[in-house]
Parts: sequence; C-alpha cells; structure tokens
Amino acid sequence: MFPYKIDESHPFVPVTFAVLAVSDTRTLETDTSGALLKEMIEGAGHRVFERAVVKDDREAIAGQVRAWVEAPDIDVVLTTGGTGFSGRDVTPEAVEPMFDKRMDGFSVLFHQYSATTIGTSSIQSRATAGLIGTTFVFCLPGSRGACRDAWEAILKYQFDSRHAPCNFIEVMPRLTER
Repeated sequence: MFPYKIDESHPFVPVTFAVLAVSDTRTLETDTSGALLKEMIEGAGHRVFERAVVKDDREAIAGQVRAWVEAPDIDVVLTTGGTGFSGRDVTPEAVEPMFDKRMDGFSVLFHQYSATTIGTSSIQSRATAGLIGTTFVFCLPGSRGACRDAWEAILKYQFDSRHAPCNFIEVMPRLTER
C-alpha cells in the first residue's frame, strides 16, 4: 500500500525498544501481542530492553512509560492495549499528557493501513504516538493483528536507517536541539 525504498548503501543502525502490554487479564506469559512485537523487533535487527505488563490503570501505565523514557538506553516505547472505547481503556489518557510533541501522522497512517485489513472496524482504535524527551512512544491496540499492521506497515521502516527518503534514525541525533 505504501511505497518503501530501502537504500542498501546505508548501514543498518539498531535501536532499543521497550514493550508494555496494558491488560487486566494478561500476564507476561500470556501476552501474545507483546511477544509478537518483541519477535518482530528483534527479527528486524533491533534490541528489546524489557517487556512488562501493567493493569488498565492510568498511574500504572504512566509510571512504567515514564520509567522507560528516563532510562538512557531506551529509544522507543511501544504499548499495546487500552486504546479502545471501553471504560477500562485509558492508555491514551495516561500517555498523551506526557508528550512533548504529538505525532498525528502515525494515527492517520495506522488507520489508513488498518482499514485495508479490518475495514471500518479500524475506527474503534485510538492509536496514538508522540515524543517524550528524546524517546519515541507509540500506543498500539492490543490485538496481534493491529500490532503486526503497525510494525509491518509503518514502524519497521521508520526505524530502519536505510529507509528513504527519511526515517526516525536520522532524526534521533537532533532531538535535543533547541
């Protein structure tokens, strides 16, 4: 659906991710979406610093994201779950207030691609993303399909230093500019 161009003359630069599953029912052992993200991240040549699971609770979500954002070794935080419309879905409410810069384009592209796989049901997601300090944060829906869509259609390429015409790896050294 989207045009991708990988410039093999550029070196691949791995970055470090953390993956947070937001769920009242999952554990680290039963979190299949977080496990899938870890598998895809590592399969692309990146590192996963840590995976965790927290309940659908604003303070718990914000606390874990904040801890990872403050960790100097983590470049990207991915959350999965809590982006729907049920009363317990509070991931955007927990994370968005911490954004220094919103990434509205992520939600647009995610929904555009997701509509090709699940049709109008894509509207039931409040996927969001932004920058907290120098850490990229993406809040994905909790389904394996949504995590696969986000990774395969968008994130895999934006975190590939060989992706042209531009990618997040090129921007990372400039995130502290004022």
